[in-house]
Amino acid sequence: MTSTVTSADGTTIAYTKVGSGPPLVLVDGAMCYRDSGPMADLAKGLAAAFTVYYYDRRGRGESTDTAPYAVEREAEDLEALITAAGGDVFVYGCSSGVALALETAKRPGSGIRKLALYELPAVTDDTGKHWEPDLLAHTDELIAADRRGDTVKLFMKTVGVPGFVVAIMRYTKVWKTLTGVAHTIPYDFRVLGDTGYGKPFPADRWSAVTQPALVMDGGKSPEYMRNSQRRLAEVLPNARYRTLPGQTHMVKAAAQVPVLTEYFSG
Repeated sequence: MTSTVTSADGTTIAYTKVGSGPPLVLVDGAMCYRDSGPMADLAKGLAAAFTVYYYDRRGRGESTDTAPYAVEREAEDLEALITAAGGDVFVYGCSSGVALALETAKRPGSGIRKLALYELPAVTDDTGKHWEPDLLAHTDELIAADRRGDTVKLFMKTVGVPGFVVAIMRYTKVWKTLTGVAHTIPYDFRVLGDTGYGKPFPADRWSAVTQPALVMDGGKSPEYMRNSQRRLAEVLPNARYRTLPGQTHMVKAAAQVPVLTEYFSG
């Protein structure tokens, strides 16, 4: 059943609540929302141990949107949901949802007790292809011209999806879903900031995130991704690092549920 909460700027954030136990909020990555992405399956697996909240980030699914976009507004969305969940919660972020979780956790009085983070999209050395310098400006231009398909193609290219896979996707049902939320891709690039340009993480960007954090990656993920997660664990004040064997960026719920249950229950 869908519930809603109102963010500070009046945006309506739609969410689903399942299970029983301590509150746990799940934060999706780019273009994902409750009806299209991994969180519904993950929530189902975690519901035996936690009261799980998963939601549609602004501009997606049943949530509304309010211009102009700002990272601070998305952090307020998550804070509003945290308040609805009782104000003292665990948070799990996946992909770009990692950056949003961290941006929220560093705010005073965020209500986040503990963090689990899976594969922040980042290139912090020369083992992966750096993002194009004008990536955000180019993405903004495509959205302003309502070139949604081209926006999705640019995003897919940036994150390393092979061209032939993108070409096939254009003839599947999922393409309509992806283009339907293409306008939120610039939001994710703004949340991520400069994580993809081959530079080390600034030491002070998340220095205020003092909550315990578990930084995870997949054993089959590319070298650049795994290097970045190790570096993220090093710059966070209170973090540890773990690899999930056999997993990639498209991590399976079955691989995460026991790890998250053990970590958040400890």
